[in-house]
Amino acid sequence: MTVVPIIEIRELTKYYKGNDEPAIKALSLDIFPGEIFGLLGPNGAGKTTTISILCGLFPPTRGSVLIDGMDIRHDLDKIKHVIGVVPQDLALYPTLTALENLTFFGNMYGMKGTVLKERIQECLKEFGLEKVARKQINTYSGGMKRRVNLIAGLLHRPKVLFLDEPTVGIDVQSRIFILDYLQAINKTGTTIIYTSHYMEEAENLCTRVAIVDRGSIIALGKPGELLKERPELTNLENIFLHLTGRTLRD
Repeated sequence: MTVVPIIEIRELTKYYKGNDEPAIKALSLDIFPGEIFGLLGPNGAGKTTTISILCGLFPPTRGSVLIDGMDIRHDLDKIKHVIGVVPQDLALYPTLTALENLTFFGNMYGMKGTVLKERIQECLKEFGLEKVARKQINTYSGGMKRRVNLIAGLLHRPKVLFLDEPTVGIDVQSRIFILDYLQAINKTGTTIIYTSHYMEEAENLCTRVAIVDRGSIIALGKPGELLKERPELTNLENIFLHLTGRTLRD
């Protein structure tokens, strides 16, 4: 039985104004239901541009994207109901409380009334934030802010969750909690697309990864398969450096 991809990307290309080289170059990729898919690459490789296009933040120059069978160019309003987005930069209003922020984002997803209130309370309790729900975000630690940021992207129980560097700059306890939570919701059917610079984290978390550099996929597969192909390299970080080089990227 053939499994239909939940995300189908074909010849995706993106040029930014004033740049001769594309940020993404004819990228084609299938992501399947239930995967935790890692999109990995050095700075400027095209990861965030790809995620931004998949989330509908701006259109591609060329190519097509289908999410859950819907075309990103024509069905974006419908797609927004099945995807959740957790950006690298905190998408929270610092002078509002966690409760006020989550109510705002829930309303954006069309959630209202008792359903929204109960879902917010459920998430706050699950994320250990119930007692500080009425405190302003600007009083929170980095890990607490990351947890609220994650809740904002999954309040509506999306089929597909996009995460751009979800564990950057946080304490170990918050990082482990977030990774455990992602694995738990993945087991219930949520497909996760995830970017990170933490190669060990990606190796342990992801079912498949794509390493991207200069807008193109240069390696694709399960972490274990990529390691078997290169037995002289002992982990995903070594493969990453072998393929993308050690030159600093700004």
